[in-house]
Amino acid sequence: MRYADPSANRDLLGNRTLLFIFICAFALVTLLQQLLYSRSYIKRYFEFYKGPLEFNSTRCLELRQEILEVKVLSMVKQSELFDRWKSLQICKWAMDTSEANLFNRSTLSRCCNAPGFLFTTQKNTPIETNLRYEVESSGFYHINQEIFQMFPKEMPYYRSQFKKCAVVGNGGILKNSGCGKEINSADFVFRCNLPPISGQYTTDVGEKTDVVTVNPSIIIDRFHKLEKWRRPFFRVLQMYKNASVLLPAFYNVRNTLVSFRVKYLLDDFGSQQQVYFFHPQYLSNMSRYWLSLGVRAKRISTGLILVTAALELCEEVHLFGFWAFPMNPSGYHITHHYYDNVKPKPGFHAMPSEIFTFLHLHSRGILHVHTDTCNYG
Repeated sequence: MRYADPSANRDLLGNRTLLFIFICAFALVTLLQQLLYSRSYIKRYFEFYKGPLEFNSTRCLELRQEILEVKVLSMVKQSELFDRWKSLQICKWAMDTSEANLFNRSTLSRCCNAPGFLFTTQKNTPIETNLRYEVESSGFYHINQEIFQMFPKEMPYYRSQFKKCAVVGNGGILKNSGCGKEINSADFVFRCNLPPISGQYTTDVGEKTDVVTVNPSIIIDRFHKLEKWRRPFFRVLQMYKNASVLLPAFYNVRNTLVSFRVKYLLDDFGSQQQVYFFHPQYLSNMSRYWLSLGVRAKRISTGLILVTAALELCEEVHLFGFWAFPMNPSGYHITHHYYDNVKPKPGFHAMPSEIFTFLHLHSRGILHVHTDTCNYG
């Protein structure tokens, strides 16, 4: 008859105890690392509960400089950039009037001039003009009498016309943000590429719209180039009420006819909505400007185009829904858009680089990037 060795049970129990202690110690170290992840976590914690700090306070100037000292996005890890951005959220943003005026009225007016050239107009594009496409390989488009009559006589907006503007991107950062009321409170609202704004989305993104862009690829892919049924597209545009519709008709040859069809459609349905076309020279000049500042992409995004225009047309610019990372600043995963998770074609835009540029402009007091939830009221 065999007898069990009692010491074996003791050894087994001892090993289990050691394993348990090791697991607990590992968990404790991991927790401490998370708590002390930022070198200034404890300080920021108490500062947060003191209330927001003034944007030009000593501490906020230090936090702003921590972002501005990162000259190139690749200089820091994404988590480090997020941490610096989160730190800055204890600071109550304020516009630096002198910095904004220098950037908007001097730099942008020289390179781009939205009040004169954002739209193709009868003033900046006379009849019989051979208008060069933005994509130079597409050549020129001859402006005859019929096309000339589609253009407004002159730009409908002038420099610093609007007190406060909201440029609303479509990023997943807007989901569950509750920013709808704050967006609606702006004097002028820009939106990109026919995003959904009704029903479940209104609380987060608002519904006020003054200008909405339409990428011709949407018309081609979703609405069959408007060659067949046109009413579904008209119903989509009605969601934006009297908002003006803006299209890149002269980006390349492919865009031209479908963009003109939007104008014909709204006229046929008796709509009061205005249709405008980006001036290709404005887009070319602006692309070269941002390229000189490090935004290297095959084509800059519609969002960056609208932000650039808003900086000239508005006294104060607020950005919502602009975030090009798979996680929010707190490290939680978010969808690519607030309404779906469809990714763009790789290599076409340089979205992280554009967002990095916006964070710099925010830190300089030129515009306000919103990435937190909103508490409007």
